[in-house]
Amino acid sequence: MLGVTLQIGSLLLNSPVVLAPMAGVTNMAFRTLCREIEQERTGTSAALYVCEMITARALIERNPKTMHMMAFAPEETPRSLQLYTTDPKHTYEAARMIVEENLADHIDMNFGCPVPKVTRRGGGSALPYKRRLYGNIVAAAVRATEGTDVPVTVKFRIGIDDAHHTHLDAGRIAAEEGAAAVTLHARTAAQRYSGQADWEEITGLVEHMRGSGVAVLGNGDIFAAEDARLMMERTGCDGVEVGRGCLGRPWLFAELSAALRGVALPEEPTLGEVTRIILRHAELLAAHDGEERACRDMRKHMGWYLRGFPVGGELRGRLAKVSSLAELREELSPWADSPDKAKDSGGARGRQGSSSKVALPDGWLDDPEDETVPVGADIENSGG
Repeated sequence: MLGVTLQIGSLLLNSPVVLAPMAGVTNMAFRTLCREIEQERTGTSAALYVCEMITARALIERNPKTMHMMAFAPEETPRSLQLYTTDPKHTYEAARMIVEENLADHIDMNFGCPVPKVTRRGGGSALPYKRRLYGNIVAAAVRATEGTDVPVTVKFRIGIDDAHHTHLDAGRIAAEEGAAAVTLHARTAAQRYSGQADWEEITGLVEHMRGSGVAVLGNGDIFAAEDARLMMERTGCDGVEVGRGCLGRPWLFAELSAALRGVALPEEPTLGEVTRIILRHAELLAAHDGEERACRDMRKHMGWYLRGFPVGGELRGRLAKVSSLAELREELSPWADSPDKAKDSGGARGRQGSSSKVALPDGWLDDPEDETVPVGADIENSGG
């Protein structure tokens, strides 16, 4: 049996499983839903559920959209928040605000985003190439949380592309600057979400970090409970972070918990059960965002929830246009008692795309020791 706890600084978690932050997905409603299902199916809610990525500058400015995005449910504990930042000064101010105002119990730093609008300004997965700047940012967050129980962790990718790997340096520097854990998405920025994650690079990072006292988590291609067990066995990582695999499958965390504890996995839900989960998701969203916005937001989830179920294209089309909870209930009601199970429920899901050249600022690769803060890197993303 694999280890079933995970130590991240002062936090002792009763599960080595973490929900990866995903924009427009891991809001308070989705996190609450995952917790409820994990509790119902396993008797405990132990995974670490991370909020959507928040921009440090927007937090300092108290941007209303940002403050709403980082709301936590009263029962959420520990409260985990991911910061996007490119500036040590803004990092320190945002982290101090978090600890002084008791806004979260854990701060994760995002250096893994491969989106072109982020990397072309030097942010996300482009930034670890600038070793000094990256170290200054991690150090600023750690300094801001000194004397508190709020650990700082870091997430990054293998590197910019196959010619520019940065993950070993990124892990070493994070440990030297006081981070409590690191997570490696085992793809380069150039891959985005295409191809297969290279778990051997997770193994290499684990070996590289041995003796540092810093936990190493693996991320990439965990779509079923067995995937998490295999990743931990093959790489020796301390925990796993799950992103796209839980899209339309918020019950995945209950399955992961069971698999890693070596107990029988809960049954995959029937279509009837899934309809009730969809409704609960929509109700939670409506309570937080209002019914109209919640129904619009739910539209993107419908394809994920109904993947593999024999419901036909007409229903899928109508669900992609729902505008009220009453309409949603009416559309789903004929399927409420369906015993059907989904086919290929554990397969890859979510965005995949294809590899492409990474957009970078002019001259970005010239000097990896340059610690100059990139101009305007956090303006475009202000607001979350």
